[in-house]
Amino acid sequence: MFYLYNKKMKKLLFICSLALICTTTIFAQSAIPALAKSPMFMSTYPAGYGILKIQDKITEPLAARIIYSRPQKNNRAIFGGLVEYNKVWRFGANENTEIEFFTDVTINNIKVKKGRYSMFAIPTKEKWTIIINKDLNSWGAYKYEQTKDILRVDVPVQTSTEIADAFYIYFDKAKNGFSLNAGWDNVKITLPVSMK
Repeated sequence: MFYLYNKKMKKLLFICSLALICTTTIFAQSAIPALAKSPMFMSTYPAGYGILKIQDKITEPLAARIIYSRPQKNNRAIFGGLVEYNKVWRFGANENTEIEFFTDVTINNIKVKKGRYSMFAIPTKEKWTIIINKDLNSWGAYKYEQTKDILRVDVPVQTSTEIADAFYIYFDKAKNGFSLNAGWDNVKITLPVSMK
């Protein structure tokens, strides 16, 4: 009798141990990720397109969407410090910034076909070279290849008395299309985009 009881206990102990290991493994793999230090964000042109669409207030079609991560200043020197001058920068943080045009556009007299692209920048004190590139789904500018550039355009740097703690990108309506505005710290740039 004792032998049967001992055998049943060993079997029960084995099953409980196995269940505990499986449960621990499952819960360890499904941990909720922490919030990113540089959260992902999205801007559209027209601004707030998704909300306008559900409110039936659309006055013009979706022309562009940009998805990027917003690094924070956190009392650091940004341009010429964290973001080095004269070097390709990922135009945000984490994964490459991606822009999607839902119609053909023209930037600096160069036609850009409807589609999804990555964006980079080469900042200097006086100007930024904005780069639109075919390479998607990359992390940073570590594997950047100039041969995949669609275009490069220089835009002047504007300085501001206001300090932006978080990097930002947004669109504004312009005469023949829209402008892409980006900035961080006390620096801002504007890239005109034509839809004609």
